[in-house]
Amino acid sequence: MSGGVLVAGIGNLFLTDDGFGSEVARRLAEGPLPDGVSVVDYGIRGMHLAYDLLDGVDALVVVDALPGPGKPGELSVLEVGPDDLGEGELDAHGMAPGAVLASLGQLGGTLPPTYVVGCRPADTGEGIGLTPAVAAAVDPAAALVRELLADQLGLGPPPVETSVPPVPTPRNEEPS
Repeated sequence: MSGGVLVAGIGNLFLTDDGFGSEVARRLAEGPLPDGVSVVDYGIRGMHLAYDLLDGVDALVVVDALPGPGKPGELSVLEVGPDDLGEGELDAHGMAPGAVLASLGQLGGTLPPTYVVGCRPADTGEGIGLTPAVAAAVDPAAALVRELLADQLGLGPPPVETSVPPVPTPRNEEPS
């Protein structure tokens, strides 16, 4: 990937609400996106995300479960810069988004303008499927990503395909 905006779904779908980012990525991929926007479900593949970022992107939007205070299903948007990350130890077999982003400098890259769309999880224990509160936040999160793309990154909505039915032309017919 070179240039454009990367929307990265992060999470482990085997840990209940940790699969939130992956589900939002799937939802976004179903609909039209502005030109120059790529959506990838990285799951727990941190090295894959790191290498894609080394190819260069203009901006990054990470979608992930975000532990912390708040009600399950609550959404938030954070802007992340290099000073927010500290030093990260990249795990080739896992996904710690902060470590992946912090390791870019060690790998020869730079952190692009980065945003995190996060959701407060209710449960990150073993299990497949999102809890009801987090499942209900998937569509609003997808809308929030689209809003972020338009407002912060200047990418408007994708072109809407419209078809205009042909206008019937009157026939000159002789009266019978």
